[in-house]
Amino acid sequence: MEITKNPSMIHNLNNNNNEDNASYKKFFTFIGGAIILGALAGFIIASFQKGANNTTPNSNNTAAAAKTAGIADKKTFKDMAEGILREGGIDSEGTYHLERPGGESQNVYLTSTTVDLSPYVGKKVKVWGQTYAGDKAGWLMDVGLVELQ
Repeated sequence: MEITKNPSMIHNLNNNNNEDNASYKKFFTFIGGAIILGALAGFIIASFQKGANNTTPNSNNTAAAAKTAGIADKKTFKDMAEGILREGGIDSEGTYHLERPGGESQNVYLTSTTVDLSPYVGKKVKVWGQTYAGDKAGWLMDVGLVELQ
């Protein structure tokens, strides 16, 4: 009995097919290019957003204060006051205060856990925050949002 070879049944395992190598190179080149383009696009988008979202004032008093700063959540920060921002609290309550018409009894003493108020000192502002009971201060507020008037 003689064995006949069927060309479709027998494959040469040592065959170096250049087409397979070329397709692998194309695939990995495509993946590498996609990663580089994605990183570049992310960098560009982040740099544009960095410039557009810069509403928080610098801690340096000589820098111009932004028109608004803080968290615009008027449900949480529902109390509002308006006046000229001055440094200093009353008997260690507050680090700033709003000077309002009517004398010292009308001052609003301020602290802030979210906004740097120092660029707004000496300027007329409107603040939103949450009122807390003070021992010495008639009105003590934690400011969440400040707007330059």
